[in-house]
Amino acid sequence: MKYFMLAAVAFALPALAQDKPAAAPETPKPAAQEAAKPKPVARKHGPKRGEDARQCLEKENNTEVIKCAEEYL
Repeated sequence: MKYFMLAAVAFALPALAQDKPAAAPETPKPAAQEAAKPKPVARKHGPKRGEDARQCLEKENNTEVIKCAEEYL
């Protein structure tokens, strides 16, 4: 009986002693990757900011609508 208990403990200890896999530590991003992100550009408000820009929707294509509406941003 002693030998059975000793064998059971001998086989169980290595299984209990194994480390649980730890979460991967965050690796710092290289400076090149951080510099590659576009930085937000501060824009001055247009002279027509806050006015109604619905007339821009009457333009022929999307590009013209966007160009017209940018004045109102």
